Amino acid sequence: MKAIIFLLVLVSVALAQDKYATKYDNIDVDKILQNTRVLTNYIKCMLEEGSCTADARELKKTLPDALVTGCQKCNEKQKATAEKVITHLRTRRPMDWARLVEKYDPEGQFKKRFEAGQKV
Repeated sequence: MKAIIFLLVLVSVALAQDKYATKYDNIDVDKILQNTRVLTNYIKCMLEEGSCTADARELKKTLPDALVTGCQKCNEKQKATAEKVITHLRTRRPMDWARLVEKYDPEGQFKKRFEAGQKV
């Protein structure tokens, strides 16, 4: 479940052989989380309810792999950012969080991993 935070967190991390690209590691995620319009646009993209920026499209491609691998290709910065985003979504946008979980983890297999106390 926490791996879902890849959406918005990495803001278009592209797949790589061993690790995800670090191109967006220094993006001000707090600024994105505080901007309702921008955050909503990313969520709509991930839910296939709106258009996607190039960055959001790349993130959307990366998310399934990140979920399956438990974010194994993430560096420490990406993992910390993911934790921040998931906390924000769970506490401040729970309805959006629930919809994202439903789409990307309908069987709850990833959710169980993170509810057991595992970090991203």
